[in-house]
Amino acid sequence: MANSATIKQKELFGHPVGLYVLFFTEMWERFSYYGMRAILVLYLVAQTSESNAGLGWSNGEALALYGWYTMLVYVASIPGGWIADKFLGQKKSVLYGGILLVAGHSILAVEQMWAFYTGLGLIIAGVGMLKPNISTMVGGLYKQGDIRRDKGFTIFYIGINVGAFLSSLIVGYVGEVYGWHYGFGLAGIGMAAGLIQYLAGQKHLKHVGNFLGESKNESEKEAMKKPLTKIEKDRIVVLLISFLLVIVFWGAFEQAGGLMNIYAKENTNRVLMGWEIPASWFQSLNAMFIIFLGTSVALYWANRKLKGKLSTSLFKMIVGLIIMGTGFFFMTAASMEFESTGSSAMYWLVLAYLFHTVGELCISPVALSYITKLAPIKYASLMMGVYFAMTGLGNKLAGLLGEASESLGELTIFTGIAIFCVAFGLIVMLFRKRLEVLTHGVEDDEREMHYDEAEGFELADKP
Repeated sequence: MANSATIKQKELFGHPVGLYVLFFTEMWERFSYYGMRAILVLYLVAQTSESNAGLGWSNGEALALYGWYTMLVYVASIPGGWIADKFLGQKKSVLYGGILLVAGHSILAVEQMWAFYTGLGLIIAGVGMLKPNISTMVGGLYKQGDIRRDKGFTIFYIGINVGAFLSSLIVGYVGEVYGWHYGFGLAGIGMAAGLIQYLAGQKHLKHVGNFLGESKNESEKEAMKKPLTKIEKDRIVVLLISFLLVIVFWGAFEQAGGLMNIYAKENTNRVLMGWEIPASWFQSLNAMFIIFLGTSVALYWANRKLKGKLSTSLFKMIVGLIIMGTGFFFMTAASMEFESTGSSAMYWLVLAYLFHTVGELCISPVALSYITKLAPIKYASLMMGVYFAMTGLGNKLAGLLGEASESLGELTIFTGIAIFCVAFGLIVMLFRKRLEVLTHGVEDDEREMHYDEAEGFELADKP
């Protein structure tokens, strides 16, 4: 959130330059996180007798740790957001989070069990400090009612997935071919690059992400002390209910790093033109699709909004869940093919990831933007932290579902996920209008605004 009142910012491609500073910071952070995630389960299940030795865990043990780790990474966003709101501000919190992440990924390069668990712990703390606060800073770049906010979050989200795409290919390849710990170390180098870039771009972030408790603007200081209004309370209720969609979505989607990752390795025919594609490379499909489709999906929803058609954030999120759930029917087909022939084709995974990606674009960047529209200013980072904690619970749910596949089988798990996601989305759709009444029209007046026409507004402006 902003610390200053009236500024006019430089723009690039119709958005504040600060957006691109945050874009590249998050790109490198996600490079490190998703690179490590792409090889974590594979490292855990690799046999100790292999040339590229792992820990030799069972699939169930590996998926259990994966579930706990990915849950804690995001649950840590609650204390990370609280620290930013109460003590540091978002900008400093992102800095300290980046430092913790560099340390964590670097320690993972050490081939010792103490280093493995220490590195995971530091990454959990680092993501908790960085993740909710950098997203809140993106929202702080736009005035309330600026329709560019959703587009800005989509651009930011593309940055996330550029990092994820590159890491799955580069870190995944280095980890599988040259050594798991080389892959972990490479992820640390990526995070260091992101931290350097963030520090270099501070001149474009002077008026966003500062701690409001130290603001020279008295109205900003007072906003930290006032009790919540009825409107603010109603909006928090809507956010918390929308987070149920988030839990279900990520509980299904995060099969990508766990069960679908193992499925690609063990059950999929990955030979293309005589060469076997590394299993970890399939992790890059989602990111690749986001890079190519991200702006198109954002423009589609923006055009619907400008034409007066239904395109509220809650509607987009529900549609996203349904589309993503539908993608699991392709994994049902893959499992049926495997059961009948002993192998399944790669195109089932490709189609599943395509549908998952379109669903993700409808729910994830939209949810980030939605929070910055509805959250009270004094709880902005905390509510963002709660959102990421919900994604963490979804990750834990994903791990539990992955473990259950050992007894129930992939066919049952994939089909069950598909049916539940579609059904849950349709149920929430029935209550959508009632929920949107509680937003008190926060999205009713969205339109294109540029800083030259809105000079003099507070970047932290909240209704």
